[in-house]
Amino acid sequence: MAIVTDSTADLPSQLVKARGITVVPLTLNFEGRSLLDGVEIRPSEFYRKLPNATTHPTTSQPSPGRFAEAYTELLNDHDAIVSIHISERLSGTYASAVQGAEMVDASRVHVIDSQLVSMSLGLLTLAATEMAAQGSDAAAIAERITRMREQVQTYFSVATLEFLRRGGRIGRASAMLGSVLQVKPVLCIRDGLVTPLERVRTFDRALNRVVELTRDVNHGEGLCVIVGHADAESDAERVARELEPVTETLMIQPLGPVVGAHAGPGVVGVGCYPADLLPLRIKTAATAQTRA
Repeated sequence: MAIVTDSTADLPSQLVKARGITVVPLTLNFEGRSLLDGVEIRPSEFYRKLPNATTHPTTSQPSPGRFAEAYTELLNDHDAIVSIHISERLSGTYASAVQGAEMVDASRVHVIDSQLVSMSLGLLTLAATEMAAQGSDAAAIAERITRMREQVQTYFSVATLEFLRRGGRIGRASAMLGSVLQVKPVLCIRDGLVTPLERVRTFDRALNRVVELTRDVNHGEGLCVIVGHADAESDAERVARELEPVTETLMIQPLGPVVGAHAGPGVVGVGCYPADLLPLRIKTAATAQTRA
């Protein structure tokens, strides 16, 4: 069984390799160059160059042909593929993946709109690899992932809504654009869109609410959590420290250039689901350091 996602899942390369995940990259158009997300430009380079950029970065989805190439290669030695992607309402990636599957063998490629992005898409992808390792077939994985996505939560705050506005990914959070500058938004992903939850006075309070909202997802068996950040590692580590006691899985990940181009620097967020749905048993060295 092959598991495919796209680069907006923001998973670490070591884990991608260890779990046998195929990642199809989106493209970042930045400073006159078209760069494959996570391949030709890494988060550290992107966030270093972003403050001095003369134009706003834009992004584009992989072509159907790129997906078809990946699927063709995988089907040479796999029975079937489960391909899980960024929300259709945030990107054309899912549509490209569907077209790519139709170019190859749609009966053997199950394409799923995660209705999520970044940390939460990464969690669903890891859950799919866990099911595959346990011997589930593609149809069973696709069915369970589709059910699970409703219970995967995404909570985050941004330093500014400007990047979401420029990139056209602001969704229902546009209502917050006219708010007092000092007010910080607490946002989530609902129905595949960026959606406002609350306004608080400071970014510190926004992070506190992200932690509280995440803790509320726990059913008593712990949480599977990925803390994501855009050039805000110390804030992400703080969130991870506060969540560590209630986590079954905990990782800290930088948001990749494509997600960062839309969210902007300074973002900190959490993707999470109750561990009783499907434990992943992953705690990374980065989070171990935060506990030291």
